[in-house]
Amino acid sequence: MTTLNETRPLPATGEVNTGPIALDIHEDGELDRLWAAVVPETRARGNDIHLPISLSFARRLCDAYPEADRTLVLVATLLHDTGWAHVDKDKIISDGFRGDWRKADIRYEHEREGCAVARRVLPSLGFAEEFIEAVCLIIDGHDTRAVAYSLEDALMRDADRLWRFDHAGIALASGWFDQDPARYTDRLETEIIPELITQAAVDMATADLARSRKLLRTEVLR
Repeated sequence: MTTLNETRPLPATGEVNTGPIALDIHEDGELDRLWAAVVPETRARGNDIHLPISLSFARRLCDAYPEADRTLVLVATLLHDTGWAHVDKDKIISDGFRGDWRKADIRYEHEREGCAVARRVLPSLGFAEEFIEAVCLIIDGHDTRAVAYSLEDALMRDADRLWRFDHAGIALASGWFDQDPARYTDRLETEIIPELITQAAVDMATADLARSRKLLRTEVLR
């Protein structure tokens, strides 16, 4: 716990890829059955954009930290926000992305619901109960808990934030926060990069932010 939450950023032990995430190609199909099981949950709050991009970043982070349990990181990342499909959709933006949004009840609720999704879909796919509870331990608190419990928890948290630095993430999330891309990318630099736990995530975020700012001409469109 001390290493993860007090000694930041955590140095990478493997290869760090800072290229555009859209260049990554995943042909292994290892999680296709899990994706198929949660298609309805991907239709809420832009999860069909957020979750695949976050999962790609999670794969990169696992390459950078090969000592982590890769399957645990990937499954937790794929499922972490599925709970948004099971909360009051009319309150997702008004409560979850406005005002003191980090402490909003709906954020705790979506975490609990995400655990319910994991416990519903994973047993039939052959995952053991102990593994499922490890997934839920990561999901429960990924937005609201101040600390990461494990390296796998940290990698999932960083993957959840890294998608925001890609231009697709900026296009979607800036609207949730009612900000233009220039203001939103400023926030990414001042608020979100300091939240990242691993050095690999910091390197990826910094590179992606520079590319996105150039692409979106934020130096003049502000």
